[in-house]
Amino acid sequence: MSGGIARGRLAEERKAWRKNHPHVGFCGKAGDVNRWIGQFDGVELSYSGKARTEWEGGFYPLTLHFSEDYPSKPPKCKFPPGFFHPNVYPSGTVCLSILNEDSGWRPAITVKQILVGIQDLLDTPNPADPAQTDGYQLYMQDKEEYKKRVRQQAKMYPALL
Repeated sequence: MSGGIARGRLAEERKAWRKNHPHVGFCGKAGDVNRWIGQFDGVELSYSGKARTEWEGGFYPLTLHFSEDYPSKPPKCKFPPGFFHPNVYPSGTVCLSILNEDSGWRPAITVKQILVGIQDLLDTPNPADPAQTDGYQLYMQDKEEYKKRVRQQAKMYPALL
């Protein structure tokens, strides 16, 4: 990484995060957000499921991969492979309109907006843009079973001590 626009933008994002980060349940893990600069291999965060939702109790690992083309191109956001959600591909890649470099991405979108968007997507799946068959079909055909499966997944990702 030779520096440039991506490094400068991430430095600004880091400053903004430190002043006003979202209280949405995201926290730094191995790749602490204070080390965004130079972390183009992936900033590792964990999302703590919102209280009073099926996601509560889980601590879900999420990696943001920034390329040298950031912010011209969006970061790749991934949960672990096999993550159960209608808008997460089997590979773990998040399917969210603001992360689509061909249509929804704009360089003005911030990391904070991305994280809030991912949280909203988990809580409210978008059935118009499915990324995995199992999650989509269960969400559309049997909401109670879908919620049960999400609660089971929460137990697979317990809070870190």
